[in-house]
Amino acid sequence: MTDAATPLIAVSDLAMNFARRHPLSERIAGKAQQIVHALNGVTFTVRRGETLGIVGESGCGKSTLARCLVRLNKPTAGSVTYAGTDVLKLDGAAERNYHRRVQMVFQDPYSSLNPRMTVRQTLAEAIRFHRLRQGPAIETRIVELLDLVRLPSDSGERYPHEFSGGQRQRIGIARALAVEPECLIADELVSALDVSVQAQIVNLLLELQERLHLTVLFIAHDLRLVRHISHRVAVMYLGKIVELAETEQLFSRPAHPYTAALLKAAPELDPSRRSTVDAVRGELPSPIAIPSGCPFHPRCPYAFDRCRVEIPLLSQRSEMHFAACHLDTLPRAN
Repeated sequence: MTDAATPLIAVSDLAMNFARRHPLSERIAGKAQQIVHALNGVTFTVRRGETLGIVGESGCGKSTLARCLVRLNKPTAGSVTYAGTDVLKLDGAAERNYHRRVQMVFQDPYSSLNPRMTVRQTLAEAIRFHRLRQGPAIETRIVELLDLVRLPSDSGERYPHEFSGGQRQRIGIARALAVEPECLIADELVSALDVSVQAQIVNLLLELQERLHLTVLFIAHDLRLVRHISHRVAVMYLGKIVELAETEQLFSRPAHPYTAALLKAAPELDPSRRSTVDAVRGELPSPIAIPSGCPFHPRCPYAFDRCRVEIPLLSQRSEMHFAACHLDTLPRAN
């Protein structure tokens, strides 16, 4: 048993580098193999029962982080602990138990579901693998799971291609829940769905979290959804967390220029409040050649000399609010 104050998940200085394919022509020319710096010292904790939203532009490292947490990728450096246990050192039965306790739901459920297996077979396979039920109890559990995710009782006899995108996402959630996890990592869970279906899936996730006492990492680029579902939000930029705060505090008083830019770029329903100015100038730099100093400085309207040479640390600005910026306070927009 762990102390109630102990974070369920603690990530410290996590780094993940990928070597790009090195063509023969480049090797003959003497060109060095390029390294993609996908994660660059990510540190955060997740409390039991909370939802931590993780946001940022495409290519900022969100999905790589998720894959490291479920051990689909092996980090280059850093540590991940779960309930006080070093996740990266697990093997055998302990590793299987971790995979049961921490489940990931992917953006495209169709690609992660076996098209030759019915929903019933998919759910039964997960239950049997972890030996959670036997005999008739497996069928009973499948009925419970379909009811949990609001799918018709006859869904078990159908194949993935017979369902809509939103229904397939419900199947993906049911499969994750089949092994009775404590934590769900939702990687762009609804980004491929229509807006009306997005709301249904997000509300389902909120209901399941309360009912099953789940801890959730909700990874997305849609700030409206993140605000609706998260207790705290971590903002990522080029493989680093640049701001971390309780949701309403982050949305009302961002402490990092990148966060402020993301909020400014978020879609606005009121036409009179829509901005006609680009919220973030320039393109996201390549993770192969990350800028010196603060990685955001080439796009930051407030950058000064120190930003170009010194990497800012994630420091506390107020209670439960952290930002990696050399500015003590962010200038307020007019």
